[in-house]
Amino acid sequence: MSFTETTTTSWFGRIKKALVGLLVGLLSLVISIGLLIWNEGRAIQTYRALAEGAAAVVSIDATSRDPGNDGKLVHISAPVSVEGVPRDSLFGISADKAVGLSRSVEMYQWVENSESKTEKKIGGGEETTTTYSYQKEWRAGRVDSSRFKRPDDHANPDAMPEAQTFVADAARVGVFSVPAEMIADIGQRSVISPTDADVASAATQLSADRPVKRDGQTIYVGQSEKTPDVGDLRLSFERIDAKEASFIGKQQGEALVAYVSKNGRDIFLSAAGDTDAARMFQSAQSENTVITWILRLVGLLVMFIGFVLVFSIFGVLADIIPFVGSIVSFGTTLFAFVLTLLLGAVVIAIAWIAYRPMLAIGILAVAGVVAFWLVRRRRSAVAGPQPAT
Repeated sequence: MSFTETTTTSWFGRIKKALVGLLVGLLSLVISIGLLIWNEGRAIQTYRALAEGAAAVVSIDATSRDPGNDGKLVHISAPVSVEGVPRDSLFGISADKAVGLSRSVEMYQWVENSESKTEKKIGGGEETTTTYSYQKEWRAGRVDSSRFKRPDDHANPDAMPEAQTFVADAARVGVFSVPAEMIADIGQRSVISPTDADVASAATQLSADRPVKRDGQTIYVGQSEKTPDVGDLRLSFERIDAKEASFIGKQQGEALVAYVSKNGRDIFLSAAGDTDAARMFQSAQSENTVITWILRLVGLLVMFIGFVLVFSIFGVLADIIPFVGSIVSFGTTLFAFVLTLLLGAVVIAIAWIAYRPMLAIGILAVAGVVAFWLVRRRRSAVAGPQPAT
């Protein structure tokens, strides 16, 4: 089930869009520079806080509380105990003695896919042909059909139950109270097979106009699992258990809370099982490194997109002759990539000057060498080969 739509944009219309893109590109450059600077500061501050914590942490016996450790950064490993029963009040399902209960929901619904093909015309205009297709799929989140190109024939229900995690009222590691949410994050998950009572409770809570039945390890809301209708639901539940856990935080009476380092960063670490403090800090440092590189790549990508948008006006202007515009667009995209590498390196280096001057100088030197090499190569290309004498 699909249909095709063709739209035409004049050369002047494309120039107008390119000018808007130029403004968006400049804003993207500002955002990317801010993100890169903030990320480097965040990374080094987190590194220093974790280094401070690793030097100050004290491993203690979690089966008893020593008032002398109040205010200190402590490490504990002990069995987990919970108070209360995690319960999904909407469907009436609970997980006795578990630290958490997770609900997953899928709905059978319409999904729109589109594929566009753009062809440049002599004179600078563009003709875009877009094909829209519609399929029914199981999706974990509701697809808003009102945004479809043809919503009338592909309407999805207005609402569906959301995926959600429920935790116990309280949790302890040894004698220390810790947030149940943190234990649930590191706990082991296992599927709950619904009982007839669970299905009956779900049917009562839903008050649905469709049958509610058990389908293996899921609860199915609909007439037939083999031939689902739009709006049918598949519900699955998992219990989250934790026999033993390790935590690093500040001892505050009978509770563990976040420890604030000298530079204002919170230290509150958790791990499954009996994990020593050194490994927990090493894992936290590795996580910090991964996050740092992800944000660097995001910042550089935003910067590259910004440069592409800024220079896109040149390709549009040259598109009055299509193949010339394509050459110009390729050249500006390559130039945007080079500028991203250079400016990104400079921004990261400047951000590190306040923290690691020697490394910052090294990054700037590498960027300078690359820039010098590019300029020299371009001059050689312009000058061309020298005639023989």
